[in-house]
Amino acid sequence: MKVKKLLALILAACMVLTVVAGCGDTTNQPSDGGDGGANNGGEVNNDGDEVDNDGGEVVEPTYVDKYAEMSHAEASEALYDAVLGGFYEYYQLAKDPSISTSEKFALSAIAEAKLLEQGVLLPSTANGGNYAISRVIPRTVTTTYWGTDMYRYHNALIIDGDPLTAAERTELTTLWNELRGTGTYEQAAKDWAAAKGYTFTDTYTLGYVSDPVTWDAHNTYLSADHEAIVNTVDGLLEYNCENVQVPALATSYEVSEDGLTYTFHIREGVNWVNQQGVIIEPLTADSFVAGFQHLLDAQGGTEYLVDGIVKNATEYMEGTCGFEEVGCVAVDDYTLVYTLENPTSYFITMLGYNCFQPLSRSFFLAQGGAFGIDAYAEASASESYTYGLTPENIAYCGPYLVTSYTASNSIVFDANPEYWNKDNINIKKITWRFIDGQNPTESYDLMMEGVFAGAGLGTQATQKAKEDGMFDTYAYVSSLDASSFPIFLNVYRKQYENFNDATVAVSELSENDRNKSNLAMQNQHFRLAICFALDRGAFNATTTGDELKYNSLVNSYSPGDFVYLSEEVTVDINGTATTFPAGTYYGQIMQAQLDADGYPITVWNPEANDGIGGSVGYDGWYNPDEAKAQLELAIEELSASDGMIIDAEHPVYLDLPYCDINETYSNRANALKQSIEASLEGKVIINLVKTGGSNALNWYNAAYYPATGDQMNFHLSDASGWGPDYGDPFTFLDTMLPQGGGMAKNLGLF
Repeated sequence: MKVKKLLALILAACMVLTVVAGCGDTTNQPSDGGDGGANNGGEVNNDGDEVDNDGGEVVEPTYVDKYAEMSHAEASEALYDAVLGGFYEYYQLAKDPSISTSEKFALSAIAEAKLLEQGVLLPSTANGGNYAISRVIPRTVTTTYWGTDMYRYHNALIIDGDPLTAAERTELTTLWNELRGTGTYEQAAKDWAAAKGYTFTDTYTLGYVSDPVTWDAHNTYLSADHEAIVNTVDGLLEYNCENVQVPALATSYEVSEDGLTYTFHIREGVNWVNQQGVIIEPLTADSFVAGFQHLLDAQGGTEYLVDGIVKNATEYMEGTCGFEEVGCVAVDDYTLVYTLENPTSYFITMLGYNCFQPLSRSFFLAQGGAFGIDAYAEASASESYTYGLTPENIAYCGPYLVTSYTASNSIVFDANPEYWNKDNINIKKITWRFIDGQNPTESYDLMMEGVFAGAGLGTQATQKAKEDGMFDTYAYVSSLDASSFPIFLNVYRKQYENFNDATVAVSELSENDRNKSNLAMQNQHFRLAICFALDRGAFNATTTGDELKYNSLVNSYSPGDFVYLSEEVTVDINGTATTFPAGTYYGQIMQAQLDADGYPITVWNPEANDGIGGSVGYDGWYNPDEAKAQLELAIEELSASDGMIIDAEHPVYLDLPYCDINETYSNRANALKQSIEASLEGKVIINLVKTGGSNALNWYNAAYYPATGDQMNFHLSDASGWGPDYGDPFTFLDTMLPQGGGMAKNLGLF
């Protein structure tokens, strides 16, 4: 298995949030001695003890990489077992196919508590929770938490003229709540707009900040790719604006009584076309079989979704069976059957993601493709293989064709003249305009000019909106989604410049300081000290302003209200049989385990969300006293195990690469530095490493685009996050599996 879908933080923030005024950044560097400590002639004994030869000055020992003699894979295995073994144990218990869904949720919550206790990631923010102004009628694009349907804009309703007022948005959201599930909201919104005298535009222009790396839907885990590709291809089902799954390329489906077989009836009369709209071949059930085999052959990062889910998918990827034994079969031209390994309650929610999208078999082969793991590996290495390289090298069956693409400039999607539902789409043209992030009010300015349909407001844009007289009437607070953008802590850093350019984001740490930092980051108490030391409210305020600084703060990896128990469940918590009644939220069980283990982390606040309870909207981690206490425990342990000295004169240096061309992220980086250094009294120093460039690409290459843990160029990173693929906590927990299972690479592993 490789890696999964990632979200780049700036994708969430630069498109939704406008950047704010910056302050100067300061980069603390290690001493000039070359060994990371005082270089004054002091000696070090073979056993690492310090020798005082100049009347009292302490000389740091030479620190040693404990895993230097291992391969990176071997070191990763050892570190994973040491750091995340407890998490993995409960994860495996939750995967037991014999237990109920509610039991699985409870054990998953315990597993996540064990993950959080290790301090390898500090939950930070979700998308949303900021001020915005928009012409888009609310809830005309799905707000479903998982999959990629929220990036499908064909049914968006966008008014001409002035933006919607905040009061009008409230009125429409109330209407949506009343009509949800009836299938009538879209028409009701049109009627509402007509009664108000509004007219609609059929074009939608919005900003983007990262070019697609590939146009191959089945061979990518990057959100930057999926957000574009999803507009070119339909799936079996689609979440509509009321968050209800409705037919798309499947007109209907049945599930067997044992829950193992899903039979889909494929829509007839749908055609594959090329970039010019010329018909290639009919879309049939075999198109989904071709797509599924290509997914398993390419193993480009989302095959994990079907690993152990679809019958024999794992065995095929391991080479122990042929594809004819895999549970994805075209019974005839318009009947598709998936067979599962075990009943999977969330399987139907997985269909909104790329791994279940179709593929034009003939077009793929014409682009040099091949089927079979070995055959594909050989074909894709050839210069004649072109599938997915550009928008010209894919086939289309969705609402749009990519008619123009200029990297770091624009992407234009025009309506597909052969689209099966072309008469029922509201948007005929979508234009993505590149935003490099250097102008903190660019998106707001373009919205005011009528170019962009809407814009998020950072602190500078908020101020400008107030000066323009727009804020009080039009600004609203955007809704949160289920994404999670943690701060990752790299426990085994091996890269000290960008993997693709050795001149970018270069660390100035000496070899000894590098080893010292790795040893420190491999200590649980040290990692927790970092996590408790950060004032996340101040950190987030640099983006949202003080008044909204807690709105988007999250305190767990999976949202605490993502799922709840449908029945009473009894689980073991530290030797005590603990019963949770039906209706208990996932976050409440996480909190019970954290409390039992004695960790002062609040992931479920019963007073949050107007007394309903929740895991967002407050800082459940910041605790300077606990940070100091954890650091003292780390110092004691590291002194005993490695002879390590940690004090204000001999601090641990940690690198944070940041997007210095963007004032928001300069502010964020400085807020992180100041908070951690103050809480830990200068015993930990955060080096702010500029990534430079004209946009965020260099930052991405430090912490978002690397494919493996040993390419990650940071100790701390806030550059990426995760959005759920389907409606189960496994969509988050799976990202922390061993063997390159996803976000574990952000810990420097695999």
